[in-house]
Amino acid sequence: MKKPTIRDIAKQADVSPSCVSMILNGKSLSRFSQETVSRVYAASRELGYRNRRKEKEGQREIILIICPSLTNPYYATLIQGMEQEAKGQGYTTIIYTTYWDKEEEQAALELCADPRIAGVVFSMIPQQPALAEKAAASVPMVAVGDRNTSLGVDTIDVCNYRAGCMVASHLIGLGHRHVAYISTGLNSEHSSRVNRCTGLAEEYGRSCPEGSVTVYSRDVSPERELNVVEIEHSVGYALAQECLKKSPEITAMVAINDMVAYGVRDALLDARKKIPEDISLCGFDNIYPSGFHGVELTTVEHSIVERGRSSIRLLAEKLRGQPGLAKDGSAVTRVEYQSCLVVRGSTGPASTGKTHSGTDRS
Repeated sequence: MKKPTIRDIAKQADVSPSCVSMILNGKSLSRFSQETVSRVYAASRELGYRNRRKEKEGQREIILIICPSLTNPYYATLIQGMEQEAKGQGYTTIIYTTYWDKEEEQAALELCADPRIAGVVFSMIPQQPALAEKAAASVPMVAVGDRNTSLGVDTIDVCNYRAGCMVASHLIGLGHRHVAYISTGLNSEHSSRVNRCTGLAEEYGRSCPEGSVTVYSRDVSPERELNVVEIEHSVGYALAQECLKKSPEITAMVAINDMVAYGVRDALLDARKKIPEDISLCGFDNIYPSGFHGVELTTVEHSIVERGRSSIRLLAEKLRGQPGLAKDGSAVTRVEYQSCLVVRGSTGPASTGKTHSGTDRS
């Protein structure tokens, strides 16, 4: 079979061969419209063109990492694991930060048409699954996400529902009957948040039917994600203040992640509440500051670095044509990691100083 040439790409993209050459070699891209660049990339990928010049120069293939935020150490740690593995596998990485903005996610996916992109890793479940699945048909893709999702893309999973159940069992065992769940926005686009909450609430329903789970959540716009570095901390702080005013029966607060938990912690301390004597506090993710002296947050370990490395290993196997792994997304591989509870000093027996009747606002 004849190997595709620059002239073949030029004919299919309806541009000149010199235009194709400059675009594929990354030269003078500002001279061309985005539409022209995308058309050339799409034709190159469709025809299976290989840039022999770049291969001779020893340039490594690029893995695109799509990430919602770099301010949360969870994502920074996850991506560090990805980059460690990618370097060892001989790949270069670039990171595209979306700030949970759907338009930015779409723009990131449009980069998949660039033939220099060998594969894509989502550090979260895509907000637009249909678009991601469509892109996965033309470029190998892996997502780091939640077990309870129907995404038609290879994933490295944890079961956030089970993680929520673990936290509930721990708190019930300590005598906590009325707890609050403190979270950034809860909707179908953030399945891990919803599943943690569902696991917490359903385990309380099964094992402590006389108890209650009160939910406090707040949506965050992409603009605030971009412009407010400490957004998760500030959301945790504000919602904890609201909870203290509205729900005096609460003896434990469960934050959607450790960063939100730090905000909750500061609000409790500013309100002169002792942790855990007055109110116990839990998070999720076990990011590195959670073990610091004075923080000592009870949280759920999700094997962040190893899941990041595993996502790149799976992608590399797809790129090498590992038997049983489809490059085009026609078959889905799922690798699940088990979570575990890390008990530290932020949780203790429920306070018995006051007795309150709880109400379930969830």
